[in-house]
Amino acid sequence: MANAKLKTPKKTGTSQKKNMPKKPDTPTIDPKIAEILKKGGAQSALQQVLNQMPHDPELYNWQQLARRNQKLPKGLRWKIWLIMAGRGYGKTRTGAETIRQWVMSGQYRRIALIGNTEKDVRQVMIEGPSGLLACHPPNGMKPRYYASLGVVIWPNGAVASVYTAEAYEKLRGPQFDGAWIDELAKFRFAQETWDQLRMALRLGQQPRVVITTTPRPLPLIRNIMEDKLTKITRGSTFENKANLSQAFLKQIKQCYGETRIGAQEIYGQLLDDRPGALWRRDLIQYGYPGINTPFLRVVIAVDPATTFGPDSDETGIIVAGVTEEKRAYVLADLSGRYSPNEWAEKITQAYETYQADRVVAETNQGGAMIEQILRSHEANVSFRGVCARRGKKARAEPVVALYEQGRVYHQKVFEKLEDQLCGYVPGESIKSPDRLDALVWALTDLVISPTYQTRVWSV
Repeated sequence: MANAKLKTPKKTGTSQKKNMPKKPDTPTIDPKIAEILKKGGAQSALQQVLNQMPHDPELYNWQQLARRNQKLPKGLRWKIWLIMAGRGYGKTRTGAETIRQWVMSGQYRRIALIGNTEKDVRQVMIEGPSGLLACHPPNGMKPRYYASLGVVIWPNGAVASVYTAEAYEKLRGPQFDGAWIDELAKFRFAQETWDQLRMALRLGQQPRVVITTTPRPLPLIRNIMEDKLTKITRGSTFENKANLSQAFLKQIKQCYGETRIGAQEIYGQLLDDRPGALWRRDLIQYGYPGINTPFLRVVIAVDPATTFGPDSDETGIIVAGVTEEKRAYVLADLSGRYSPNEWAEKITQAYETYQADRVVAETNQGGAMIEQILRSHEANVSFRGVCARRGKKARAEPVVALYEQGRVYHQKVFEKLEDQLCGYVPGESIKSPDRLDALVWALTDLVISPTYQTRVWSV
């Protein structure tokens, strides 16, 4: 009886243990990884020493260091964060910091790290100067990389596994709640890799992926951009000039600043020519008239939005000038989503800044109200209302001809404007091309149907 009494607690304890819920991580972890976590995860003896070493926390404060467009997009509706930017923009650091933030939140515990090759993942995404290991402070939650297992493990049990586009089939079977893809546009099997990952992102309440890449004209990139669940961030090399060699910046600007390759590799533009689009990328030239070549006229063209709200169209605002040689120069793209007072303020400021001769505005919708709003900000503004009596294609074709003749130059890369020009297909594109419309009105007034009314500005 005594022996039976001694056995009773043991039996009861065993029964309770069997009825306890299993940890959700256990069934999906490689046994070797599970053993590492059982022994204390990434907290090696060296890590414990580093934990005691002093460090400057400000060097790892990403919320302070990051530029605005390097921070996680706001809102809950997005699933894909597509970062297309020029070389040296800080794409890798942004991707690494995004993974760090996800892991620190405790909501992401099974992550896929996908690069073109295993070497790329290791040398850039993990061990690189802007990779995962570098962006964590030496104490606290710094992860540890197990190259033989192809995993990065954090002390809290989160695991990031290495995958490559060359072996995309290995994405069959595993499942994730988060992923980071680096340089997707250069993958040989980009579509296949993307398809496998999408089916593997099935854990957690909010599975997400961050993509960092230099843009290339792939159908896959275009499809991701058009996905309603995608947030797109774009940027140029020069946005990160504080962290780059000035000699390098000067060199790339001289060599590639006004070239097609520069638009893609420096300014992060997607240089795709859509079949049926009125403009082609190779028609766009960059330049500015010399000091001894003044503008004959400067106009500001406006295609106003009829409503104002988060989902309303943008107001197209383009500043352009023409020289005596009948060469036109696009000087500024000030377009955006504005209230009527905001776009009027934007226009009147540009009117003074560029010493414009006239504001040209489409009056099909809004009519006299547009002029009234402008004059409430600047009573002496020279205004001309234009009414669209022909379709967009008919109005745009003479302007496209000017580009084909080499008579139009852009002062710099106007990313959103140029994307709209080269992406708009008459009869197919649904979204209103507000910047394109404003450009057409500006160049029509300056070159196609010029009216030589100039304004004398006091010096």
